[in-house]
Amino acid sequence: MDHDGGNAAQVRPTVAQRRYLERGLREPGGKLPLFDPNGREIPRKTIEACIGHGWAEPWTANPIKPDWLVCRLTPAGRHILADLPPDEIRRPADEI
Repeated sequence: MDHDGGNAAQVRPTVAQRRYLERGLREPGGKLPLFDPNGREIPRKTIEACIGHGWAEPWTANPIKPDWLVCRLTPAGRHILADLPPDEIRRPADEI
């Protein structure tokens, strides 16, 4: 169930949400990035949507930038990524 009481299994992440979440698969503790591979800040809307679906959760406060959401991948986030067809997930070897 997602945070709104709906069935999170029926909701699929957008392309931007998938890119954000899948980076947590390769990080210790499932830490999710603050910036994309090009150095741009991950949009707060993307992070909040992932939190709202239960795919990410706030992890720790950033004392330097308290307005940044430092999050980690949840078991539900891992599950939704595992349920996507293989062509919808980019593997680390596929990245340039």
